[in-house]
Amino acid sequence: MINREDMLALTRRMTVKRTSITRIAGGYMDIDGFIDGTFNTSFLKLSPAEQEKNLALAKKVPFAKTNKNLKEYKFSDDQRMWKLLMGMRACGLKNDALMETFYEIIGEHYQADEDYAIYVFHDRYDIPAKGLDHIRQGESERMYEYILCVICPLSGEYEPGEPECGFLFPAFVDGGAAMNYVDIYQEDEEYPHEEQVRRKSKIPVGRGNERMHEKSSGREDHCERDHRRMRSDASDFLPEFSG
Repeated sequence: MINREDMLALTRRMTVKRTSITRIAGGYMDIDGFIDGTFNTSFLKLSPAEQEKNLALAKKVPFAKTNKNLKEYKFSDDQRMWKLLMGMRACGLKNDALMETFYEIIGEHYQADEDYAIYVFHDRYDIPAKGLDHIRQGESERMYEYILCVICPLSGEYEPGEPECGFLFPAFVDGGAAMNYVDIYQEDEEYPHEEQVRRKSKIPVGRGNERMHEKSSGREDHCERDHRRMRSDASDFLPEFSG
């Protein structure tokens, strides 16, 4: 189960003055799922107006109704998609080859009625140290590094509309990263984009004692992973998680 307070902690930082988002990357897709254009830039290079517009898109995910429009899922044993997301996170979205692979995989599986955009954000959130009374105590001791994705229909030429779905990876649990979990956002709870969830992978979620939290050191450098091998497996590995 997703803790609402964890999501609100992220949401409160999604303002122009408080944001710690480092980078934004995106792909513009036609209705058939082919890439029409891409971008990749430092978030701080955007104008304040552009930052505010993009933060409004990103905020839709953590601010959604928890455990209704935003639900927690566990990755299956076949973790090729997990490895790709870890690579994107480790690179801070700077590896264009990995990003293009990601867009191509989304395009292959996503069922769209119109052209759409895929926006991905990278953030490093310094988690404030707090006492039992929830009062902040000194400097932060931990950092939550994550990527956030939204998929939006295009309302104009390269102008994204309201997000229809998206995700937060890794899931934010108990003030830290649950590395084998992902939080998936669906705008329409009754008619979700089921293609985001592989039906044959029925794995229970919400088992707190099974969560693998990130260690502070020794993380593999996923950024150097061969993206061509990932691309060859694209038909197999979009969203390998289920509720």
